[in-house]
Amino acid sequence: MLKPLYVFDMDETLINADCMMIWHQFMVDKGIASGPDFLQEDKRLMKLYSQGKLDMNDYLRFSLEPLANIAKHEVEKLVTECVEQHILDKQFAQSKIVIDKLKRKKIDMVIISASVTFLVEVVGNYLGIEHALGIDLVENDRCYTAEVDGVASYREGKVTRLEQWIAAQSNSYSEVHFFTDSINDLPLCQYADYAYLVNPCCRLKEHANQPNWQVLNWS
Repeated sequence: MLKPLYVFDMDETLINADCMMIWHQFMVDKGIASGPDFLQEDKRLMKLYSQGKLDMNDYLRFSLEPLANIAKHEVEKLVTECVEQHILDKQFAQSKIVIDKLKRKKIDMVIISASVTFLVEVVGNYLGIEHALGIDLVENDRCYTAEVDGVASYREGKVTRLEQWIAAQSNSYSEVHFFTDSINDLPLCQYADYAYLVNPCCRLKEHANQPNWQVLNWS
């Protein structure tokens, strides 16, 4: 039986914050990353992201450098602590209602984010979304590197990654519903059958007058 598929961006869509920025602050607080300079560079790069101008390779080199010599299993423990203590309480109340409703109806859900997979998967698990796609990283000697494994789930890459995921499923989907806030996700909005713009940035909101697109004001 054909079913709809619901797809969610993560940052500023399900969560009323940017999870990678929270993670970076957490690394500074833990002494893993250097203080003000690291956070200042994070803000500069995120400004480029909001403008749709970010070079993802530059961002990953910056973000992963503090983890270069930390074993994968240690990173995963730190991520769990960060998510539990600093991210979960920032979930939009409306996103929780949507997720709970879809779970009751047994409708498949996927998070697809331009954040790294080791963070996206943990957030998805806590939010009750089984499938989570982020930027996969090449590993070296049981540590994460800044090299992308496969296609980065960023801009047009989100469409590619979602198509790959759908092709690997045993289910066939009647339609794709996509929730996002960002202009970077315009390609996936155009790919989806239905798009829901959650507190959209100004540039994305300019495209809102499309058939089957809806602006949502979440808080």
